[in-house]
Amino acid sequence: MPSGRVHEAINLSVLGLAAAAYWAYREELALPEPVAVAFVGSYLVGTFLITPDLDLAERRVRSKGRWGWLGWLWVPYGWMFSHRGLSHTWIVGPLTRLLYLGVVGLALGWATLALAGYLRLGFDLRASLRAPPQEVVWALVMGYYTSQWLHLLADGIWPDPIPLGRPRRRR
Repeated sequence: MPSGRVHEAINLSVLGLAAAAYWAYREELALPEPVAVAFVGSYLVGTFLITPDLDLAERRVRSKGRWGWLGWLWVPYGWMFSHRGLSHTWIVGPLTRLLYLGVVGLALGWATLALAGYLRLGFDLRASLRAPPQEVVWALVMGYYTSQWLHLLADGIWPDPIPLGRPRRRR
């Protein structure tokens, strides 16, 4: 199986080819800049920060190391999922990482608001939050999932018609 460095090289090579194709056909595609930036940004996050190999987070993993001192947040994820198990499926695997990150983010946000209330700091986060346009949301999802799928293909895991089933490996 490829190392983290090889996974990153594969993903960056595919992104480079896609960028060249986009540059060559940019007039025909007429893709708005925020959509392209959202796709590339989430693709890079999926390549370098939120990878399928975070199920090994109790060990040394490149993506966990990139989180710096926050890398410890991924250790429970590694305890919950066996390597190349459910976390390495095509639909559910990437979703588990997003849901895990969402739960951790909500817990940290709640703790921050509780601390701010305890310290009597007055601030309102709701006033500054707005939902992005639907095209941007889809670009974020597709960029992230594309990076995850390339990782799975490099591991020899092919799409399974039943996404909750065991990952199907190429022989």
